[in-house]
Amino acid sequence: PDPIGKAIPQAQISVLREDGTPCAPGEPGELVHAGPLVARGYWNNPAATTARFRPLKDKDEKAVWSGDSVTMDADGFFYFVGRKDGQIKTSGYRVSPTEVEEVIYQTGVVNEVVALGIAHPTLGQAIVVVASPTGESLDSAHILAACKQRLPGFMVPTTIIEQDELPKNPNGKIDRKQLSQKYGSIFIEDEA
Repeated sequence: PDPIGKAIPQAQISVLREDGTPCAPGEPGELVHAGPLVARGYWNNPAATTARFRPLKDKDEKAVWSGDSVTMDADGFFYFVGRKDGQIKTSGYRVSPTEVEEVIYQTGVVNEVVALGIAHPTLGQAIVVVASPTGESLDSAHILAACKQRLPGFMVPTTIIEQDELPKNPNGKIDRKQLSQKYGSIFIEDEA
């Protein structure tokens, strides 16, 4: 809920749509940095440099397209929404997993939770939640009720999976990739 800050002097920071046009205040878009403080690219990684360091629309100036989805208010403060590459695309909508996870954490019935976008034959991706319970078992009905009350319908998880402990990556964060691989075919199996 708190802003992540605003641009420092000489930093040109924008919130842009996919077509490179500026977003309106409060509209989610990609955080883009330009100006003299921007690096030339990634060290010895031309593929990543080409993907992230691109010119701004109608300008020759190179900018770094961060991959972070943010909003900016009328006073120039930025608010983090999520990673663009981590967003779930379901029924034509883009959903930040963080928004779903925050609602579920607030129920008080989970120790850990992760929201994943899993390939689905009609939705594109379905929102699948993997969570560890605070008690002996997960209260899925309570979680769904909270989600239905606080989130738009397209953001409500289609599936909730209980797992005693969520795997961690070397940085100690929940390993979303491992969970996506583990549960990535649940809807394909349902069709068979």
